[in-house]
Amino acid sequence: MKNIADFGMDTITLAGTLPAKLAAVREAGFGQIMLSARDLTGHDAGVDAAVAAVRASGLRVTGFQVLRDFEGLSGHLHDYKVDVARSMLEMCAALGCRVLLACSSTSKHATEDPEPIARDLRQLAMLALPLRIKVAFEGLSWGRSINQYTEAWDVVQRADMPNLGIGIDSYHVFATQTPLGALDDVDPDKIFLVQLSDFMWNEVRTPEERIDTARHFRVFPGEGVHSAMLAELVRKLDALGYRGDYSFEVFNDDYQQMPQATVAARARRSAVWLAEDILRRSVPLPGTMRLRAA
Repeated sequence: MKNIADFGMDTITLAGTLPAKLAAVREAGFGQIMLSARDLTGHDAGVDAAVAAVRASGLRVTGFQVLRDFEGLSGHLHDYKVDVARSMLEMCAALGCRVLLACSSTSKHATEDPEPIARDLRQLAMLALPLRIKVAFEGLSWGRSINQYTEAWDVVQRADMPNLGIGIDSYHVFATQTPLGALDDVDPDKIFLVQLSDFMWNEVRTPEERIDTARHFRVFPGEGVHSAMLAELVRKLDALGYRGDYSFEVFNDDYQQMPQATVAARARRSAVWLAEDILRRSVPLPGTMRLRAA
């Protein structure tokens, strides 16, 4: 029997303290969690205590997010972002996490030329390499020059680093209406992370609406109006040979006002729907989300 990807939750979905979030995710049966740098820096007892709490939870860290507006800058702005990147990589390594998520720049100070962008991503990957960390570069749907996974894949290829790949976020794919057929041109071994979510309306027409929906109104897979597209995306990735992690990237103000256990149960239902109805896998062990090929 061959293991395929686990599903995991993101702490951004849940209200409360880091220990409470870790407990809710674990008790819902998940084996992994996506962390934000703020989970560590905002912990009352400090970063070291936050790292210890994560390690004690038994949850594997899916990825660490998010490095913003890194690429395409120059001079003192570039140097500043390199320092930020080093700090995030250090926290990522302390967690034993193997994936740092970086999203495409929205800065008006960044160039749109793909060559300097690729050069900067190459530098970021080189900083991560000694720490055995992979960098997943994601195209934000409101990015200045890179807002689709196809464009992110182009600059990743230009950078040509073994530990640099792309992150796929279903929200941004649906927001930009990027054809899924373009995934055929992507090396599945270079997809380092897949984040899944849905939303309640068919289109997000402007960058402002994209940002507002992305940050406040996402829902779990199977709860929105793009279930068929999301199922197609997951099947497509599976058919291409993607065997990495799926994380639920759900920003939702309403979920922040609900008990953690209630929200985590919704996430579990989404994982079971994707596993059993979409990928047609079985969940062999009670209380886990590890899936095995039939």
